[in-house]
Amino acid sequence: MKKRLETICVQGGYTPGNGEPRQIPIVQSTTFKYDTSEDMGKLFDLEASGYFYSRLQNPTNDLVAAKIAELEGGCAAMLTSSGQAANFYAIFNIATCGDHIVSSSSIYGGTFNLFAVTMRKMGIEFTFVSPDCTDEELEAAFRPNTKAVFGETIANPALCVLDIERFANAAHKHGVPLIIDNTFATPVNCRPFEWGADIVTHSTTKYMDGHGSAVGGCIVDSGKFDWTKYPEKFAGLCTPDDSYHGVVYAERFGLEGAFITKATAQLMRDFGSIQAPFNAYLLNLGLESLHVRMKRHCENAQAVAEFLESSDKISWVRYCGLKNDKYHALAEKYLPNGSCGVVSFGVKGGRKAAESFMKKLRVIAIETHVADARSCCLHPASATHRQMTDDELLAAGVSPDLVRLSCGIENAQDLIDDIKQALDQID
Repeated sequence: MKKRLETICVQGGYTPGNGEPRQIPIVQSTTFKYDTSEDMGKLFDLEASGYFYSRLQNPTNDLVAAKIAELEGGCAAMLTSSGQAANFYAIFNIATCGDHIVSSSSIYGGTFNLFAVTMRKMGIEFTFVSPDCTDEELEAAFRPNTKAVFGETIANPALCVLDIERFANAAHKHGVPLIIDNTFATPVNCRPFEWGADIVTHSTTKYMDGHGSAVGGCIVDSGKFDWTKYPEKFAGLCTPDDSYHGVVYAERFGLEGAFITKATAQLMRDFGSIQAPFNAYLLNLGLESLHVRMKRHCENAQAVAEFLESSDKISWVRYCGLKNDKYHALAEKYLPNGSCGVVSFGVKGGRKAAESFMKKLRVIAIETHVADARSCCLHPASATHRQMTDDELLAAGVSPDLVRLSCGIENAQDLIDDIKQALDQID
């Protein structure tokens, strides 16, 4: 029986047998016992499935990853310790020193720094293009050594909606996969694989957890990108891995298993950014109510965005649910049931007025967080994006007066009342 999204949120990834725990069990163990060295040796040779050390894999994590894969319509998934780790692994699994990636410029500031600074030090070059670039500008960004295209479904905090289908077509024309960070939309509101994306990442810390209780990330593979068509370009998947006795991932595990198996057996083995089993358990509790919470987040954000749009103390509002928003048409295509609970806006008076406004809030807290059951806000230019230059800020869609407001699941009128009283007190 094919389950619908709401049922997958609650029951996906794990079906208990007779007399087994109804809830996903927490396997809080670093190691696993075997009767013979031969049995364990088969695991190290990737000839058998199982567990031997939680730095690579853990049963609790795999059950939760399977649920997220099912939600996204993918074939396999892997949990990581954070969303940053998920994006790093997704890129580094197919790119190495001397390679090149095309990325949307409107992405989370931490991801931008990961790409533009840290991974550049590793010899991987990135070309950043506007999500609104012309087809000609997008085409010009590709190089012979390009290995992937990266973007966010809904950019954090610029709230641009990426034309996934257009970017997927460009990527596939050049024989590379499209990697989409789907954190803000979640699979409840958008499933990028249905629009041509090949790999999806998440910061599960956000809506999937939903309660600010556990940091985590996830990578999901669609299983549809044919690595074997480009064996020289994706040598890591299509040629022998000497660190695993010459296994060729694409041959041994097929298109539906190669990417995640390599990320687990090679990258997780060497970097060890595993999600703690207890964090995975907390994540699963969040997933069980994701479909209910996302609806409320979107309803609250729509109400707040409409109030802000009507206020004479607000210079601009960005939320794709508003009919006059620049990305409304794309939102109707990719996000017909709602986008997310985040609204970005500018307070008249610029940076000083924005900071004054935030100090006066009483219900909404100032936090370096987003996509929580509790409403919170942030001034990105002073926090998450403060390492970026003014030009980089503008390219990412972040102006000095931008306030990012994450609407939780409280009463919408209480949020509006809090915003109104804070605006009334601006110095």
